[in-house]
Amino acid sequence: MAAASGGGRWWRAAAGLARAASTASGGRAAAAEGLRAEELAERLRAQRSQGEKRERPEDPAQRRVRELGALSKRLQQVHPNVLAKVLKQGTLYQNEEIVAINKPYGLPVHGGPGIKNCITDVLPILAKMLENMKAEPLHLCHRLDKETTGVMVLARNKEVADRIRLLFKTRQVEKIYWAISLGDPDPAEGIVDIPIVEKEVQSHQSHYKMTLAPNYRLSPEDGKVVKIRKNRNAESAVTRYRRLASSSACSLLELQPITGVKHQIRVHLAYGLGCPILGDHKYSHWSKLAPQKLPEITLKRLKLEQSKARHLPLHLHAHRLSLPLGQRIDLVCKPPLFFQKTLKKLDLDVANE
Repeated sequence: MAAASGGGRWWRAAAGLARAASTASGGRAAAAEGLRAEELAERLRAQRSQGEKRERPEDPAQRRVRELGALSKRLQQVHPNVLAKVLKQGTLYQNEEIVAINKPYGLPVHGGPGIKNCITDVLPILAKMLENMKAEPLHLCHRLDKETTGVMVLARNKEVADRIRLLFKTRQVEKIYWAISLGDPDPAEGIVDIPIVEKEVQSHQSHYKMTLAPNYRLSPEDGKVVKIRKNRNAESAVTRYRRLASSSACSLLELQPITGVKHQIRVHLAYGLGCPILGDHKYSHWSKLAPQKLPEITLKRLKLEQSKARHLPLHLHAHRLSLPLGQRIDLVCKPPLFFQKTLKKLDLDVANE
């Protein structure tokens, strides 16, 4: 019994000490709890910061490349009214007959499989925004590739559209493009006059490409130029070119397509001059579908890794268009921001242009 009684006293004493300790250390426990909460919050902030770094590469060039790809996707997801508003804000010129817009990168002109938004679909909305709710839908007069930016002309009625299409067909419209190319064309100025034809590329991934269909070849015996049979499916294609600047294993070229064959500028530069357009992954190879291989100096100047080169956009811009509609109308459009930043990084100076 004595032992039991002693045990009871010990238990009560221990309980009292525990209560005293609890009272005395209450402030310390609260402080420790607050410290743990602060450490947890700091840890969460650090994890969130690391997550953001993973989502947005710190390298500004890679970030811009990713942002441009995201913009192209967003253009396919926005409401047609929003897209029409974007085109309206990019209006370069308008009168009673035509409207000239600045076509954004990544926006197709025509619809097709997997395409939700295109310029054709928003022409009725754009006409109403520019004029009034009773305005006739605008009409396409020509086209630009999805990845090409710059001047694009729309007509306010069918009669004007037919007139402008005829001007394009009869080669009375002067078109000037800017392109950043890999390499330096030799000679620095000239004319590429080689027909173009579409062919199937036989590889592990069969696909179609436009390619050259020359009327002449070099004789293997004596090296003389020999005329060969013309490909009946080939179209005549003529492109004037002029080098404006050269640096970092790249060139800024001014191009004037005299004819209007599909992918003409891209094919003439890549296969005719051996200077593919920067970001033209389709025509940088023939038998394979692969990202463009960039020179080390170009990668260094762009602060880009070769593994990220597949995200590089096509640097082809419709810079100027001259229309003989009564009096000649000259329409000029500055290159998009990504094009301008590439010019600066590659030290391609066009201050005098």
